[in-house]
Amino acid sequence: MSRWTAIVAPILFLGVLLGIWEALCRLLGVPNYFLPTPSEIAVALWQNAGLLFVSASRTLQSALIAFAIVTVLANLAAVGAAYSRVAEASFRPIAIALQVTPTFALAPLFAVWAGVDHPERAILALAVVVAFFPIYSGSLAGLNSVDPELERLFDLYGASAWQRMIRLRAPSAIPQALEGEKVGLGLSLIGAVVAELVSGSGSTEGLAWRIVEAGHRLDIAKSLAAVVALVILGAALYLVFQALERAALNWWRGP
Repeated sequence: MSRWTAIVAPILFLGVLLGIWEALCRLLGVPNYFLPTPSEIAVALWQNAGLLFVSASRTLQSALIAFAIVTVLANLAAVGAAYSRVAEASFRPIAIALQVTPTFALAPLFAVWAGVDHPERAILALAVVVAFFPIYSGSLAGLNSVDPELERLFDLYGASAWQRMIRLRAPSAIPQALEGEKVGLGLSLIGAVVAELVSGSGSTEGLAWRIVEAGHRLDIAKSLAAVVALVILGAALYLVFQALERAALNWWRGP
């Protein structure tokens, strides 16, 4: 399959789906307070572009701050677990618990603990918790995937633990660690949005708040426009990180 086919095919398929959606809503006379047409959503997106941009920037800021925090914490935990089997075994139940617990089950608790006056703390905390496991597991898997022959070579030369980490384990972990980071970035955004939804506070004024606010007013076109803005934000984050990942892997593999 050619590159242009890979680009054009999903665009055409999406266009067909939107066309069917538009046609059915008009033919069946579906009220716009129940399900607006794609054209009405597009108009709402255009009319509220400035407001949605501000809200998207605030949601993005929360997600990126949480991503930076969880990257440091998860990688430190992975390094500790890679060096000590006792530490790995001790931390494994907590990591699994964080992975399997639904986000919506934790969000109300974080909102209560953060307090009504500080919803941004709940947003950051939940985003950190949600994104922790994939980053931790990716880094740990990469650190433990060192070639045994290279390990023996470092033993032969009497390399210290620090030299092993900097010159052997960390470089070997890059591909898997980057994959974990890519998943964690998306989950940071999801955690931030869920916390915004549950906090029920307009002080954050993120995209999730715009969705809820418009929904309460039965302005479904504006609510779906905010959803579209969220999808665009998530897609942009993914594409940017994918480009950075490709550049990092090219550097790692060398010329």
